[in-house]
Amino acid sequence: MIWSDHILSIFLAVILGTVIGLEREVSGKAAGLRTNVLICLGAAFFTIISKEMAGENGSLTRIAAQIVTGVGFLGAGAIIQDRGGVHGLTTAATIWLVASIGVGCGAGLYTLAVVSTLIAIFVLIVLAKLEKYLKKYLKKRKHKAGWEQQD
Repeated sequence: MIWSDHILSIFLAVILGTVIGLEREVSGKAAGLRTNVLICLGAAFFTIISKEMAGENGSLTRIAAQIVTGVGFLGAGAIIQDRGGVHGLTTAATIWLVASIGVGCGAGLYTLAVVSTLIAIFVLIVLAKLEKYLKKYLKKRKHKAGWEQQD
């Protein structure tokens, strides 16, 4: 039991959860800064506890599996269906990803957790802009096609 590794895991989980949480907060999503930080921190802490309880002969995968299941319920709560379609899928996926980053931090897989966070930020910011551009482009294209058919 090396306390400094556990402290590093916890602080890194908080930092990485904050990075993703800030993007979600700025985007005005329901699962914002505090939610993402707490999910990442909680997943890291459960993983650390699991490592400590399991010792060398125990299975760490059971706790990770339960984290995935529990976070799945949180994500499901973020999804809203209405007449206009389904909303909150990206928020649910982000909740799921942040939990996995927390597990990575708790397991000591720091490089993997940091790289996953950077990729997530790329997806949430850069690909969101690309997605908006594509939607505008396709809407214009459909609109033009509709006018051409009427002539």
